[in-house]
Amino acid sequence: MSDRPRSRRPQRTGRSENPNRRRPDDTGGEKRGYGSRRSLSDAGNDRPSPSRGPGRKGSGPGKGPIKGKGGPRRPGGPSARPKRRPALKDADAPLRLNKFIANSGVCVRREADLLITAGAVTVNGTVVTELGTKVHPTDEVIVEGQRIKPEKKHYVVLNKPKNFLGTVGDKQGRRTVMDLVKNATREVLYPVDKMERMDTGLLLFTNDPEMAERMRASGTKFRQLYHVTLRQKMKAEHLAAMVEGVETERGFIKCSTAEFIDEAKKPKEIGVEMHSNRPKALAMLLEHFGYTVERLDRTVLGPLTKKDLPRGHWRTLDREELNLLRMSL
Repeated sequence: MSDRPRSRRPQRTGRSENPNRRRPDDTGGEKRGYGSRRSLSDAGNDRPSPSRGPGRKGSGPGKGPIKGKGGPRRPGGPSARPKRRPALKDADAPLRLNKFIANSGVCVRREADLLITAGAVTVNGTVVTELGTKVHPTDEVIVEGQRIKPEKKHYVVLNKPKNFLGTVGDKQGRRTVMDLVKNATREVLYPVDKMERMDTGLLLFTNDPEMAERMRASGTKFRQLYHVTLRQKMKAEHLAAMVEGVETERGFIKCSTAEFIDEAKKPKEIGVEMHSNRPKALAMLLEHFGYTVERLDRTVLGPLTKKDLPRGHWRTLDREELNLLRMSL
């Protein structure tokens, strides 16, 4: 048996018994090694003050910390930016082949992928089997020997007259706005927002569900200009209150501008500009102040105006108007 002492298993020492632990009474100037434990308070004390750091821009007495290097940002503060929604896609832009087939009503996208990989789809006379291929609306697409064509998107603006319901249909057989645009296109169009029977002005119709959904979304705010005729005389203090905003029973409502058309001659007529898509918001605001709306005419809807559009007539949006409308959403 060897006389060498048997190795002893090292014992774990506590923080108070650890010889390497630096105590408060130690006055040695030894520097700590790399990777040693440091408390947050020690790290903050060792860091130089931004107001005394030599050679740093913006340093000096009386000046705050360096921009962008301070504490945590407050939510909703000046540095917080609102979330930007993606822009609407152009209707004539190229799109994926499976979406092209789905928009034509043949099948859903998953089934369209199976048709593509099986070689049952040709584009301009060439068999396409690769998923993700993009095509233009003008391309010739044939699925299983039959040419398909997706539904074309239409955008029609109407200058609505009185005594027409703003709904798609009516069980009592009364006239609706659909009767005014029934000959505009072969496709079925739907109004993007609601208007009362006695209200007049601009009303947009489309068969583009993406644009209609964006215009109805709660966060969408596009410019609307109204010419309002009241039964009572409007008070100047109420016009100022409309611009400041009022908390009504149905939420907070605010106008961008509200002015008299001609206070001396027409004290019952006002012009109101709003940036909202809430139906009946202006009528609810005026009702909150005790006014009765006799006539409400929408003269501006986003980039659209009533110029050269008589009452009861409609027209198709041109390319420039459509691009401006997409940018406003």
